[in-house]
Amino acid sequence: MSKIGKKNITIPKESSIKIEGGNLTITGPKGTKKLTINDKIFTSKLNESEFQIKPLEKKIDKKTAIMWGTYRSLINNAVKGVSAGHEKVLELSGVGFRANLKGEVLNLQLGFSHDINFKIPKEIKIMVEKQTIIKINGVDKELVSKIAADLKSLKPIEPYKAKGIKERGQFVLRKEGKKK
Repeated sequence: MSKIGKKNITIPKESSIKIEGGNLTITGPKGTKKLTINDKIFTSKLNESEFQIKPLEKKIDKKTAIMWGTYRSLINNAVKGVSAGHEKVLELSGVGFRANLKGEVLNLQLGFSHDINFKIPKEIKIMVEKQTIIKINGVDKELVSKIAADLKSLKPIEPYKAKGIKERGQFVLRKEGKKK
């Protein structure tokens, strides 16, 4: 049995789930998200405020249990995304490190000899607070996390002075410099 798969998904009042065979359409105030589940292995049950996914067969092998938990997590992330949205906050630390929004492009000054222009996808909304804090919002948790990872990979945190781009709350293991 899957520990995560057994849990019910609570649906907020402003959100709804529509089931058509193996296709799920989740709508909410932030937008809509479409998911596909394998209807040969799983069945879904919808009450007025709860959603549940269960395997069809009585005996559950290890692969089915893993997929059960995965599908439940994907559906739960989609419900949270369309109702409240997902957010990642990135912090720039370093002398002269700045971020600016120019229409659909995020302009970053990260200590290189040139500026870096990062094109923002249509599904993602990026806000720049101050010049060193970037907020990434969106419905799709996977896409928000991918954009955050792409931005962090432009200038990873270095361990000596902790310069670079990091997530809010990320721990940076610091190293001691050279001694004389």
